[in-house]
Amino acid sequence: MKNNNNKEEQQVQKQEFLFDAINYKILLIGIAVIALGFILMSGGGSKDPNVFNEDIFSFRRIRLAPTTVLIGFGITIYSIFKKSK
Repeated sequence: MKNNNNKEEQQVQKQEFLFDAINYKILLIGIAVIALGFILMSGGGSKDPNVFNEDIFSFRRIRLAPTTVLIGFGITIYSIFKKSK
C-alpha cells in the first residue's frame, strides 16, 4: 500500500512543460519584436498642443512599426504551432 503512494507522488512531481525549450525561445523572440515595434511607434508628440507636429506621419510610425508588430505576432503564432520532435 505504501509503495503505491510513492509511485503516485513521483508521477505527480514529474510534470512536463507544454512546449519544448525551442518553442519558448522563439516565443520570447516574438515578444521582443512586438516590443520593438511599439517602441518604434512611440514619440512624435508636441509640447505645445496648438502646434501640429508632422513627425507622426513619418515612415517609421506609419509603415515600419506596424509591420514589425505584425511580424512579431507571426513569430509568436509560429512558436505556438511548431510541433515538438
